[in-house]
Amino acid sequence: MALQADGPVAPPDRADLRARLIRLVARPGFQSWAARIPILRRIARAEGDALFDLVQGFVASQVLYAVVSLDLLDRLSDGPATPSTLARGTDIPTDRMHRLCQAAAALRIMRRTGDRFALTTRGAALLGVPGLAAMIRHHDVLYRDLADPVAFLRGETETELAGFWPYVFGADGATDPEITRTYSRLMADSQRLVAEDTLRAVSLRRATHLLDIGGGSGVFAEAASRASPDLSVTLFDLPAVAQAARQRLGASPVADRIAVAEGSFRDDPLPRGADAVSLIRVLYDHEDATVRALLAKIRTVLPAGGRLIVSEPMSGGTRPAPAGDVYFAFYCMAMRTGTVRSQARIAEMLTEAGFAEVETPRPARPFVTSVVTARG
Repeated sequence: MALQADGPVAPPDRADLRARLIRLVARPGFQSWAARIPILRRIARAEGDALFDLVQGFVASQVLYAVVSLDLLDRLSDGPATPSTLARGTDIPTDRMHRLCQAAAALRIMRRTGDRFALTTRGAALLGVPGLAAMIRHHDVLYRDLADPVAFLRGETETELAGFWPYVFGADGATDPEITRTYSRLMADSQRLVAEDTLRAVSLRRATHLLDIGGGSGVFAEAASRASPDLSVTLFDLPAVAQAARQRLGASPVADRIAVAEGSFRDDPLPRGADAVSLIRVLYDHEDATVRALLAKIRTVLPAGGRLIVSEPMSGGTRPAPAGDVYFAFYCMAMRTGTVRSQARIAEMLTEAGFAEVETPRPARPFVTSVVTARG
């Protein structure tokens, strides 16, 4: 503590120092000055690179969309190719295909060797993640919804995503067979990783009967059955979705342990008899009032000590995270009914609904899913 003639003066607190630093960095010319100081040069460059990544991020996403839509990664899985070869059958001039491949190489999903381009491990991983390419192809809808982000945030945009996912509005929404099939395929492809991470975080060994609410085409129900050979599962979803689940599960080796029940958790009673309930990517599709009503319903059918599992992408809460607070937050806003919540917020809602022993295990891959569990 410094001393002056009129007494001790307290040092500035951390918040004050940080505010001064922010004002300093925000001054015109600071970056140029910092770039001339050896100890600051690396920091200034890293921050500059990160800032430019933000500025050009929308172009990068469109490059990725073009690469996936043109099936370039699939074509390169057979080996390196020149832009002229990749341009065949695409109606894209060779010089523009070259620029697209250059951009893809800059994003490290391709690599350049001489005049040819090849897959990188990142590009190969994109091919290997179930449903990722289909999700990227589906992003044209989200891009249009976000064309004017300020109007979007003001609620002035009639979003297309709200029409793509009509099931969130209730049973009457999921009546178009083609939309339902598209939804079911997209969910099934991407659900495999979610099921894997959920079952890595939560064991169902002590459960005998799982009720999978909003279970879609049955990917999680099947994964849970495979992981726990003594477990029986009831999948509960809207009639149009349940029909797709029956078709998909018909050839499964665990089909005899999975029953499919039709209904809306909004409007119909939940099936009884389960000692565990799963909500896999369900809550973030809905507003708080719908979630509270659903949790109250689950409390009535889950026996004392029965387990509830919530698994979905979540907000970082007090530590904002890119997956939950950027991508999924805006995706849910475009759907016009749901919202991402943090583990802490979901835990709070479970406690308010009367659940106990709420746990929030650390997620293995937050961009895939996070988990909250509780006991009835």
